Amino acid sequence: MTDTPIPTPHDENKLIAERRAKLTALRGQGIAYPNDFRRGDFAGDLQAEYADAEQWTAEALDARSHRVAVAGRILLKRVMGKASFVQVQDESGRLQLFLQANALDDTYEAFKGWDVGDIVGAEGVLTRTRTGELSVRVEALRLLTKSLRPLPDKFHGLADVEQRYRQRYVDLIVSSEAREVFVKRSRIIRAMREWLDSRRFLEVETPMMHYIPGGAAAKPFVTHHNALDLELYLRVAPELYLKRLVVGGLERVYEINRNFRNEGVSTRHNPEFTMLELYEAYATYTEIMDLTEGVIRDIAQSVLGTTSLEWEGQRIDLGPAFRRWSMTDAVLEHNPEIQRAQLRDLEAMRGHCERLGIPVRKGYGWGKLLLEIFEKTVEDTLIQPTFITDHPVEVSPLARACDRDPELTDRFELFIGGKELANGFSELNDPEDQAARFQAQVDAKEGGDDEAMHFDADYIRALEVGLAPTGGLGIGIDRLVMLMTDSASIRDVLLFPYMRPEAHP
Repeated sequence: MTDTPIPTPHDENKLIAERRAKLTALRGQGIAYPNDFRRGDFAGDLQAEYADAEQWTAEALDARSHRVAVAGRILLKRVMGKASFVQVQDESGRLQLFLQANALDDTYEAFKGWDVGDIVGAEGVLTRTRTGELSVRVEALRLLTKSLRPLPDKFHGLADVEQRYRQRYVDLIVSSEAREVFVKRSRIIRAMREWLDSRRFLEVETPMMHYIPGGAAAKPFVTHHNALDLELYLRVAPELYLKRLVVGGLERVYEINRNFRNEGVSTRHNPEFTMLELYEAYATYTEIMDLTEGVIRDIAQSVLGTTSLEWEGQRIDLGPAFRRWSMTDAVLEHNPEIQRAQLRDLEAMRGHCERLGIPVRKGYGWGKLLLEIFEKTVEDTLIQPTFITDHPVEVSPLARACDRDPELTDRFELFIGGKELANGFSELNDPEDQAARFQAQVDAKEGGDDEAMHFDADYIRALEVGLAPTGGLGIGIDRLVMLMTDSASIRDVLLFPYMRPEAHP
């Protein structure tokens, strides 16, 4: 079987022209793009059922005479006079077709002109070749879809990474590794739903368009509703709506859906991304940490069969209890030149930020400066699962203040592989305190902070009705999939990541 060379742009245009000519001929015969073939079997199912080659020899298969109807895309084609072999691929796997001229008559001659990439349907009986490969001895063959564009070389795939993201439909055809990532993604999300459903959580849906953006410190996308002449925002988080539901008596709720944030694109960030957010009445942030640890560990065991993973060359173990470490202690350990007494000294913290090359904006308090130093000096070092706790109130406008220190909050972030995967806290349910924090966010926005929150008066009204003590959690699904598939970029786990539009002539 001869490997197909990678076509140059000139060759590709020539190949496309040749394929278009073949399609024109099919149209002339009235047989282009038929829609009356019915598949009855999947390649992967057949490979699994007859995997035991010693039991299912050619003789045993012939005796059983298992008739099948399969369909798929031609990936390999070998013509050998009056007999040919074709490898087709469907969503479940690959299967070989064995074609004989005397069984197919005129169809066999037509087949010789078909191309790799074409989609075919075949009916016949299962057999096993001399080399032991499970095959279909074809008795009827149909060309279902004519492919006009050649696939990339099977050994090289899409070498251009950007092209892989832009043409995911081609990447999925030629790369089994890419397909496996997205199969695992689906299984991870399904396992997460099953885990939560089994613990009496109720899956709900909340609005994607908000007239007041809230629930996270992030710059929103703005749109306009013509009929109402109303400015709307794509949601940055579902948090405030989900907590309204807890007020209404739905005490354990979750949503797995998209958020939209008008921020930069990187290996960790995409303007739209998938999050799990959940809320549980009568739970504290400590119990939500337990929940977070449990769901991640159990998903890994369920989907991967192990809690020991490798991510970007680092061995990560989800089995032991996750470390819990206060932000203050983490910063002090990684910055021995900072004294504990200086942590709430604004001028001293500004000096440390300047020394570390951290830009300081007007209006930053000590809490924001502490967070900046943490992100600069600690975050990347947190390889094994670590909960960072006790965030300052200044950077946690929706979290409940600590009873032991009102300038800190009952909040955590989970870091694995040097990346944040989850954020949770005991929810602030004091309406007067929440109103004051919203006002502080409004003041920050008026001072130039694009990511500061708006004042949501209806949410304050909901808190005045009464929110039970509640714990909340957000897990970045895309980053979780990155962890469990050893993917270096968020684009590798998004079927259609954000890309700049192509420049077409």
